[in-house]
Amino acid sequence: MRFKIFFLFFLVSFVSCKNSKKPTLIASVSNNETSIDLQKQIDDCEHQLEIAVPKLTDLTKHPRLIDADKTAWKEVTNNKLIWTSGFYPGILWYAYDVTGNERWKNEAIKRTEVFEDFKNITEHHDIGFMMFPAYGNGYKIGGKKEYKDILLTSAKSLASRFNSNVGTIRSWSNKMHPRWKQHITIIDNMLNLELLFWASKHSNDSKFYDIAVKHAETTMKNHFRKDLTSWHVIEYDSINGNVLNRHTKQGFADDSRWSRGQAWGVYGYTMVYKETKDKKFLDFAQKITDKYLDLLPEDMVPAWDFDVQSNPKEEKDASAAAVVASALLDLSTFVESKEDQERYYNAAIKMLKSLGSENYSAVGKADSFLLHSTGAKSLGHEIDVALIYADYYYIEALSRLKNLEAKK
Repeated sequence: MRFKIFFLFFLVSFVSCKNSKKPTLIASVSNNETSIDLQKQIDDCEHQLEIAVPKLTDLTKHPRLIDADKTAWKEVTNNKLIWTSGFYPGILWYAYDVTGNERWKNEAIKRTEVFEDFKNITEHHDIGFMMFPAYGNGYKIGGKKEYKDILLTSAKSLASRFNSNVGTIRSWSNKMHPRWKQHITIIDNMLNLELLFWASKHSNDSKFYDIAVKHAETTMKNHFRKDLTSWHVIEYDSINGNVLNRHTKQGFADDSRWSRGQAWGVYGYTMVYKETKDKKFLDFAQKITDKYLDLLPEDMVPAWDFDVQSNPKEEKDASAAAVVASALLDLSTFVESKEDQERYYNAAIKMLKSLGSENYSAVGKADSFLLHSTGAKSLGHEIDVALIYADYYYIEALSRLKNLEAKK
């Protein structure tokens, strides 16, 4: 490969933690374009958790955002309709993964198991976001095999929203969003498919796999414009499956290119290829990824909508960058050509470098990992804030990079 990766392990000392001991890892990942100190960015995350976790003691709530003029997390009730509850325990599981510190495992268990009842949610598609970062990572990273039945029940709840006439999982109910009258599917829903793929492998029930693949195929057909950018919302006729309307609820306009929507697509189709090994999904993942990369500014962090990006006053969305950085690290291992491997890997490194820089890091400023995300400016909220899911995909990316470099 044209770039060199220097990954040096020094067993300098064992750092004593309250519940664990771990070796100090000094790591540098570099090429001719950029470099990151991976261990520093991991240490920064742990430092932020050491500040935030003692403040987050109410198990009936979870951290959602930090406003631009605040330093501490705003917590919201663990309500069945709030899609972000799984990200905080997911962050703790990844913190345990990258540090080996038992403290984070214990915190993750405590924060995961408070919403076991959410496994029966059938009101919306977000059960995947809510359960898999928490229980899925607990099963995979924490070895909590007792979570299997909870995850399988969650997958059954999600699968119950599949409409075979349409070929997708219904995202929202009409009561939640009365603007749309029939079957609604949003691009975000692609990430919930991971729960179904997991359930298929751990139950030997192919219906989960079949639903996930059909949803991905239908979304690939209907959700993307000719220029390979994504709409946010597709309204289908629930009987014949015809497309009735295409919208973008959280972007600048219905026909604009909402950056996190494109990020969900990049992550979603990379994951679908990972689970299916069907080359059509890899080809499509590359196409929409290349489009996303072509639209990025120099610092690799997009504005909240690509159609307003030329205005420097428009807010950034670090959450989109974190989602794509994590996806690119996987994608770089799936593509065949060395050129594409390097290109996607280098792009991920540059994104992580930017996110860990003074411009986006919350170290010394707030309790999160990252600043400058935008949830839904078009709806008038979560504008230029810290967001819990930005932190989740950021630490997931750091975990993926650490594991990738360890293999090399």
